[in-house]
Amino acid sequence: MTEVNPAFVLHSVKNVSFENREVPKPRDDHDVRVHIEQTGICGSDVHYWQRGRIGDFVLNSPIVLGHESAGTVVEVGRKVKNVKVGDRVAIEPGVPCRRCDYCRSGAYNLCADTIFAATPPWDGTLQKYYIVASDFCYPLPTHMSAEDGALVEPIAVAVQICKVAGLRAGQTVLVFGCGPIGALSQAVAKAYGAKMVIGVDISKSRAAFAKSFGADDVFVPEWPSTPSIDPVDASREVAKQIVNQFDLGDGADVVLECSGAESCIQAGVFAAKKGGTYVQAGMGKENVTFPITTACIRALNIKGSIRYTTGCYPSAVDLIASGKINPRILVTHRFKFEQALEAFEQVKGGQEDTLKVMIEGVGA
Repeated sequence: MTEVNPAFVLHSVKNVSFENREVPKPRDDHDVRVHIEQTGICGSDVHYWQRGRIGDFVLNSPIVLGHESAGTVVEVGRKVKNVKVGDRVAIEPGVPCRRCDYCRSGAYNLCADTIFAATPPWDGTLQKYYIVASDFCYPLPTHMSAEDGALVEPIAVAVQICKVAGLRAGQTVLVFGCGPIGALSQAVAKAYGAKMVIGVDISKSRAAFAKSFGADDVFVPEWPSTPSIDPVDASREVAKQIVNQFDLGDGADVVLECSGAESCIQAGVFAAKKGGTYVQAGMGKENVTFPITTACIRALNIKGSIRYTTGCYPSAVDLIASGKINPRILVTHRFKFEQALEAFEQVKGGQEDTLKVMIEGVGA
């Protein structure tokens, strides 16, 4: 009997189904086939499911969803040297061209020709088998589970955020957002020697989790509901409260904005010290009111962070393997492959008690 490759496929906006596809074959001698064992759901997966696009990436044909995955190598091309059949690996889901100026400088996250899992038109990892370049597979130590391996991806995102910030030991770090990426950015900042890491979130439960996970302290803002109060002034007041409560002097050395909320973006700029660094990692509305005068007067270093660059994945594996970060604590819900739609609905619901949702692979 011919083996099939069950997959969770997005056909069009809000239209998904399970399909039995052909078992994929390596594209060249450097590829490997991985039996996917665990996949975490990212907000981008839900975004494509609900809206069919993120920026310039538009769903015009069916794709398999999922990109935060780990599994076991079951087939290798004849030129593969770094992994072998039977190895358990974390999969870096974006394989760049390797030839453009961005790739050659190590900033392959900016490569225009990247094949990124579950980004149109490319298939993702929510299928039994996935083909990927061998050099984008990272062997896992024996004490790391497949679930740990799948969680390498969001930690690599957090490593990149801190890398973009040029984060150094002894700095004060203010992180807006205590969801998975915010909480992991807090943990990475602390692991890298930050003197004080403060998490900010409107959710009391998420803030409490962040304090138990990686943050030294947290702040739960109360945004005024009075229409007469200018929203930007309200953000300025929240920033002032944070700076005063945590004795940050002229402001935080580094601000990592991981929520994408307009009010947090504004408060983050107001809470940064003169000459400080502000990194935008969260994505919300495409256009927001930005306090540009304050940013200029304070000579802030404003940067954007997307995906990961050279070294982020190995660093993320090391952070887990060494015990400096235990990402399994983030997992609040686990589903079987056949329950993939329920898992996506769980993430879409956006409940405060939902952090990381995992889907077990086929026959894992």
